Amino acid sequence: MGSEQNERKQYGQSGRKFNKAGAAFVLLSLLFGLGARAQSAPPRPDFASLYRPAASRLLAETRREGDSLRLLLNQPGAPAGQALPRLRLTVWPAYDAKQPLLQTAPRLRLYPGADPNAPTLVLTAALPAAQLPAGAVLRARLEPPTLTNQPDGPDQNPATTAWLHLTPERLARPFILLDSLGLVLGRPYVRAGEAVVVAGFGLPQPVHWRRYAATGVAALPPFADPRRQPAAPRQLGVLDSSAAPLPPDHLLRLPQPGLYALRVGGAGGEPVRTVPLLVARPDFPGQSTADELIENLLYLTTAAERQQLRQAASPKRAVDQFWLTAAGGDQGRARDLIRRYYGLVTAANELFTGHKPGWLTDRGLVYVVLGPPATVRRLPTGDERWQYAELDASGRELTFTFRPRPSTLAPDNYELVRRPEYESLWYAAVERWRKTPTVR
Repeated sequence: MGSEQNERKQYGQSGRKFNKAGAAFVLLSLLFGLGARAQSAPPRPDFASLYRPAASRLLAETRREGDSLRLLLNQPGAPAGQALPRLRLTVWPAYDAKQPLLQTAPRLRLYPGADPNAPTLVLTAALPAAQLPAGAVLRARLEPPTLTNQPDGPDQNPATTAWLHLTPERLARPFILLDSLGLVLGRPYVRAGEAVVVAGFGLPQPVHWRRYAATGVAALPPFADPRRQPAAPRQLGVLDSSAAPLPPDHLLRLPQPGLYALRVGGAGGEPVRTVPLLVARPDFPGQSTADELIENLLYLTTAAERQQLRQAASPKRAVDQFWLTAAGGDQGRARDLIRRYYGLVTAANELFTGHKPGWLTDRGLVYVVLGPPATVRRLPTGDERWQYAELDASGRELTFTFRPRPSTLAPDNYELVRRPEYESLWYAAVERWRKTPTVR
């Protein structure tokens, strides 16, 4: 089968007796007991709202400091005289656990050395590390000082809520990454030319780096059998590396695109720890050039179609014409399709980028073509289960399962559990983008 046919097939084109009083007492006791337990059990969290496009997101990171785990987060500055928001921290043994391990409301403080008048503040609080078992999850939630504590709900507000998986590496890592403004770098990428600072606790540690070629391999369609695909290389080739260690707290500029492994430690017996960081193009996570706009059409087009778009006299106009055709000639509808499709690509890059841009990952693939899921559950196994309102072939709500497959250079990597029955649904979703008589 030729490459054109293969791509078309992959992505799709088109005993004791009690007296009455005793029995009544037992019945009332059972009813009240069950009611109390039902009230104390929090609703099962739904993480779907964390995956919807949002104007702002709470960015939080951690750093080990002796017997404490310090939480640092970015927060827009408040008007002069206004109190800082309240912080509620809850530690759970798993994402869907019924009872927390720890609940606390520590006082937020300004990060030492931070400008209190800056438009964005770095706030910090500490937790006792001994009460944080590896594998637990931490939820940080900000509450305005004017509000009283509200009962937990299933939805998560991305502007005020952040979840952190307390892996052994996170619990032990004695440094965080800050940007050139001194703000917490709560994302696994920077743009070419941006600077970062490795801000450590304790004995200053040297910093080395290695640069690898960032993989641009797109995720396979949900119905593809990975066993029938060409084997991917097990190791990435090193393009270059730092010749000498960088001083601690030094501004580190990484001008060349690629996947970097920052290696921190080695002094005073401290182990060397690796943090991956993707250096992307200057307009990431969005897109501005015709080549980028065409590349992002991968899931909707064939290689021949994309080549035709690139070879057009005006590639940008050719992209516009692609969407105008998809909209049946309606310019307003075409603009809406462009805004929504590339908005999903940008959101996928913000949410799922790791060792490669987010739209190329398994979660990004489903996100771009089908949109944000209606419901997201995180299971004790570490799996994420996405549910859509659409029905599958058996009449049930469409569900995708993503399993964690972490590695040193991709600690947050998830792989989709692919199934042959997704094929017809996938083709139908692609066709809805390509031929849209009415707004989706």
